[in-house]
Amino acid sequence: MGLSLNHYLVLGAVLFCIGLYGALAKRNGVAVLMGIEIMLNAVNITMVAFSFYNKVPPYATYFTCQIFAIFIITVAAAEVAVALAMIIAIYRKRSSVDVGEIDFMKW
Repeated sequence: MGLSLNHYLVLGAVLFCIGLYGALAKRNGVAVLMGIEIMLNAVNITMVAFSFYNKVPPYATYFTCQIFAIFIITVAAAEVAVALAMIIAIYRKRSSVDVGEIDFMKW
């Protein structure tokens, strides 16, 4: 008994739910970022699984999902770099990374 597409889809769904909980329930900025990264990795797992199990003859040689996964990894790395820089700047100014206390735009 090998792994089927359903196993990867369940893994992706579980990881996405864990990441969604981490992004919505946590108040720490770093924990929110980690939740978003888990969600992006869950999407990568499902896309690569769909690409691997794609056996339709005209599309069997296309690596579209793997290319999209590489783009998602690249965008996620850039997003983490910018977001961590913002969190460090907020921590230096406010001495806290609680997302509920970030109110720079309020009068």
